Amino acid sequence: MAYCEYYQAHVPQKTCWLFVALLRSCEHVTFDRTLDKEGSIFEFFVPPTMEETFLSIMRWLGVQGLVDNVIKLPNRLLEQKTL
Repeated sequence: MAYCEYYQAHVPQKTCWLFVALLRSCEHVTFDRTLDKEGSIFEFFVPPTMEETFLSIMRWLGVQGLVDNVIKLPNRLLEQKTL
């Protein structure tokens, strides 16, 4: 069974609404949610087959100033599962 790749990124608070609207218009690429509202940190669960598409979208959104500090991390849900 394949698990999703896991990413986190900072989204400037003043443009969160636009970031979310643009990202969600790209269906089946990622499941996103706010991890830290105060720090404006989002987390993304990306199917392995959509990782390149996701990264391409993140690069474009970064150029537009809508996201920064996109980092890949171990899937935190898998880590919790092993505890």
